[in-house]
Amino acid sequence: MSATECGETMNSRLVIGVHNGHNAAAAVVQDGNLSFALQEERLTRIKNHGGIPAQTLKAIACSLTPSDSTGQGLPVAFGGKNLTYCDWQRDAILSNYGKTACGPVGQLKRLARKNPTISASINRFKFSKLERELTATMEGRRTRATGFDHHLCHAAAAYFGWGRMQEEILVLTCDGAGDCACSTVSVGKNGNLRTIARTDESHSVGAFYGKITYLMGMVPLEHEYKVMGLASYAESSPETQKMADEFHRLFEFNKQNPVVWQRRNGSPPMQFASGYLGHLIQRKRFDHIAAGAQLFMEQFLTRWVQNCVRETGISKVALSGGVFMNVKANKRILELPEVQELFVFPSCGDETNAIGAAWLLYQSAFQQVPEPLAHLYLGTSYSGKRVETALRNYKFTHRILVEEQADIEQRVAELLSKGRIVARFKGRCEFGARALGNRSILANPSRIDCVRTINEMIKCRDFWMPFAPSVLEERSEDYFRKPKPMPAPHMIMTFDTREQKRSAMAAAVHPCDFTGRPQEVSEKTNPDYYRLIKYFEGMTGEGIVLNTSFNLHGEPIVCTPEDALRVFDVSGLEHLALENILLTKL
Repeated sequence: MSATECGETMNSRLVIGVHNGHNAAAAVVQDGNLSFALQEERLTRIKNHGGIPAQTLKAIACSLTPSDSTGQGLPVAFGGKNLTYCDWQRDAILSNYGKTACGPVGQLKRLARKNPTISASINRFKFSKLERELTATMEGRRTRATGFDHHLCHAAAAYFGWGRMQEEILVLTCDGAGDCACSTVSVGKNGNLRTIARTDESHSVGAFYGKITYLMGMVPLEHEYKVMGLASYAESSPETQKMADEFHRLFEFNKQNPVVWQRRNGSPPMQFASGYLGHLIQRKRFDHIAAGAQLFMEQFLTRWVQNCVRETGISKVALSGGVFMNVKANKRILELPEVQELFVFPSCGDETNAIGAAWLLYQSAFQQVPEPLAHLYLGTSYSGKRVETALRNYKFTHRILVEEQADIEQRVAELLSKGRIVARFKGRCEFGARALGNRSILANPSRIDCVRTINEMIKCRDFWMPFAPSVLEERSEDYFRKPKPMPAPHMIMTFDTREQKRSAMAAAVHPCDFTGRPQEVSEKTNPDYYRLIKYFEGMTGEGIVLNTSFNLHGEPIVCTPEDALRVFDVSGLEHLALENILLTKL
């Protein structure tokens, strides 16, 4: 399952998970192991491509053998039960986020979903249609489609992903909305998840943050991280706390059951709150709005976690759902004295429901707990022949020097040590929102001038957004202060940096609050990338490099060799390490 070219697999127990909403994805679990996961956008080159992930499923189908499915059909799990049409295109998202009321069709659909019999009938019809679509997509293979609750899939991703089956784990999910809920509280033990509380979608703090993103002129479901990055510049302003206090007045925790919350009287359903919130922030300064929304989220989420720990008595906490892509809020949660240990499922937006759904179906079908998450290098890889063909066929607009390297990692490290910026393409592509070295642009983190170069010539990013570092796992403590021991291999946590090391990584931390969002690189998980950083350490004394995703702004991360060559050609990049070949513009 490691390439888009056809291959063979001989596994006896196999299930597929699908997320067919915004940022569609598919995943494969074989004999208990997560063997493949990829977002549709990587193959179609359309950012956040939604709906059935047809090209990803075709890539999966291409690698299957007849023994991989039973006479009853190939088992496929969807990350949702009430599967609704997904408006995933930018224009549709912006239109939806501007709505201030539910139209008559929407009201009728909501009313129908409140009737269990009607809702079940709608679901049967939809899944029958989905099975026909899947069969057509997957080379005519018959499929059996099952749907799991949206938030249960988020919870399963966190619970099974951590793998603490013998301990009681508090599993919290929070996002914009899914299957009529915006959050759940579950308890995991002995491989089973028990949901004890749900908050209705109309009270969604995730939708609130998306509305603020929309009202600030950005794209919700995509640019929330920009609001978070901007917030640090005004977090100490008195106006920021005043703004946060205004937002707190929108919600309240339930006095009888403080693990759930609701809107206060007068606050509209968050799906239709753009007009209300627009009036609330009118004529407020943009940085105070961003910082106030971020401060509110940090305070609200930490209070919620405290309530959940207090009510359940469980202090080992696992998190999933799009709200927990907020790495600054995750930092505050880890700092809570009530939290003994914390696990945040990496890239925990809805795309990971393909993984959660696959794990749930595997456990249900085979009565076996799946293996925990080992890494995110789960996508496609490409043969040397494919790379050679891509190089031979690509028509460059620049003169290019092409050199095969005996040790490409050492050569890249040399270039980085001299202040050069190098794009790296090697091995299997990463699943999720973060580039983790295999589809990355790398730079010397001590060279602050590289920030401007990357932003202006390659990434076209907003000037206030920070870059992130990759650090040798064993040296992470030299650069970052963690409130508690916690592995950080996936850039899902932010930590304070050590003052004496800030100059060594000035280009890879937030320029205002000096926090960093590290990827701790282990030799076991990615030996080649580890070796590259180790070479850089030998040359500079610093076991850390700047790592940002290999893409143009607004485009998905590159996937194929052809993608890499195009971005290299049309951008200001001067060097590309393509597998073991170094390309240099002359």
